[in-house]
Amino acid sequence: MREKRKHYRFLASCMTFLIVIYVGVSAEGSTATASESPSNHKRLAIIIDDVGNDMKGTAEILAMPVKLTVAVMPFLPTTKKDAIAAHEKGMDVIVHMPMEPKKGRPEWLGPGAITSNLTDEEVRERVEKAIDDVPHAIGMNNHMGSKITSDKRIMSIVLDVCKERGLFFVDSRTNFRSVVGELAISKNMPPVGNDIFLDDQNSKQHIRKQLDLAAQHAMDKDRCVVIGHVGHTGLNTSAVVRESVSRLQGQVEFVGIGDLVRDVWQWQPAPILPTGNK
Repeated sequence: MREKRKHYRFLASCMTFLIVIYVGVSAEGSTATASESPSNHKRLAIIIDDVGNDMKGTAEILAMPVKLTVAVMPFLPTTKKDAIAAHEKGMDVIVHMPMEPKKGRPEWLGPGAITSNLTDEEVRERVEKAIDDVPHAIGMNNHMGSKITSDKRIMSIVLDVCKERGLFFVDSRTNFRSVVGELAISKNMPPVGNDIFLDDQNSKQHIRKQLDLAAQHAMDKDRCVVIGHVGHTGLNTSAVVRESVSRLQGQVEFVGIGDLVRDVWQWQPAPILPTGNK
């Protein structure tokens, strides 16, 4: 009888050990799945630049059946109207901040641009005013800016203001020597940047090829950020995006850039509200 009790106790301890292992493995697996689930989506974030001046393709972009991100230039005739319309349609709005390029015409920049001859105080003031001028902005990216995005002094100020106001910064990557990513990491901001330009050539065939490339990138890397434009390429870009939505929706999820920033980089800003009136 004593031997049987020992045998039963031994079996019971073995069963308990196996159950603990099973539960532990299952719990670990479920935790990993839960924490990794956002990145398991194949997400495509399309940013449309140069909105705010009633450029070709603007109405078509704002009528898209999927979530896009609209980068609105400040201080232009339709800045506020376009930002509000995009927000009301559930799109993400970011400030399309004009910044000095290495080459290019000054008139392409638009008003309130960040240039290399500005003092620290002037840079801060221009960024503040631009944020105030674009309703519902949750982030910022650079318009042109190949010279400024490689300037640590200026970009450090730009990122500081963005962080203070609760905005992230998307590096459009117009300069492969950009310092934006490393500065963002040093400031505990998401190092988000553009992966592909959709319309660097103004033809539907090229834009379609770039969009397919972006979808493949999203499937391979779980996410992809792309930039297109209204204006010169606006009608072709908007047409290709619209025709590609149904074709790609089964492969990728169209999201706003804010969705990526929150889910991938766990961005939880703590903005300091401006003291002045907007």
